[in-house]
Amino acid sequence: MSIFKFAKRAIGLATFLVLAAMAVPAGAAQLVDFTNVVFAPVTGDTSIPVGHADFCKRYPAECTVNATIVDDVQLSPDLWKQLLKVNTFFNTTIVPETDQQLYHVAEYWTYPHGFGDCEDIALAKRRQLIQQGWPVSTLLMTVAKEGDGEGHAVLMVRTDRGDFILDNQDSTIRDWKDSPYHFLKRQSQADAGEWVGISDNRPTVILANKN
Repeated sequence: MSIFKFAKRAIGLATFLVLAAMAVPAGAAQLVDFTNVVFAPVTGDTSIPVGHADFCKRYPAECTVNATIVDDVQLSPDLWKQLLKVNTFFNTTIVPETDQQLYHVAEYWTYPHGFGDCEDIALAKRRQLIQQGWPVSTLLMTVAKEGDGEGHAVLMVRTDRGDFILDNQDSTIRDWKDSPYHFLKRQSQADAGEWVGISDNRPTVILANKN
């Protein structure tokens, strides 16, 4: 890379950091260190969560091969602001209820209607961002384990700044490396109806403050 290109890139990054910081509402976390981008590594095809397989039977149009595959979105201040607004909106407007409470079954993935659990809220965020123009291949339903071993679902958003996690249990949008979960698998970028494993070998997990 030439000195001119390097300087131009550095100036652009500095400008993004300043603008993005201005876009973050009071109380939100600062953006991660973009000079150390590490994407969540995947291991190949794996099993589809039972709840998502059932969801695909009911919503087959949302579980198809992606005609256009975008590896990651170039994250701008405006797009960062969109992520913040969508994450906050659904975290504050959907009342948390378990599938057992709502549908009298252990697992049922669907769009929330005022009530829902983690995967329902993640699905709603994914649908909203798609409607706002985000590429489907960058919005990936993801399954993880919490510290107590309980399963959890979040939305992973792939950007040129890293993989960000939209979590109904955390008002802060975090880089996947800074999330307090052990990630297991996520949707394939090539096919929304297929899943790939995640190789989460982090020796320690940075705990987040759940709000």
